[in-house]
Amino acid sequence: MGSRIVPAILIALLVIFHAQLWIGRGSIPSVREMQHKLDEQLTKNARAQVSNDQLAAEVRDLKEGLEMVEEKARAELGMVKPNEIFVQVTQ
Repeated sequence: MGSRIVPAILIALLVIFHAQLWIGRGSIPSVREMQHKLDEQLTKNARAQVSNDQLAAEVRDLKEGLEMVEEKARAELGMVKPNEIFVQVTQ
């Protein structure tokens, strides 16, 4: 009788650990899902970093030179210099 208890306990522990591997916290499907979320977040972070770099470059240009200010005024506000002729082409 005593010789059957030890294998039964070991088998029960094996079943519990195996169930934990497939169902519980830290299981293979859970890790796969977290990896997928991590990949998505890294992609979003990379896109945000590119956008931040572009904005930082634009701010740097605005602080350092007037060319960017002039370009913005022309493109967004439709401003022109004295003695220039503004021509707008519509399609």
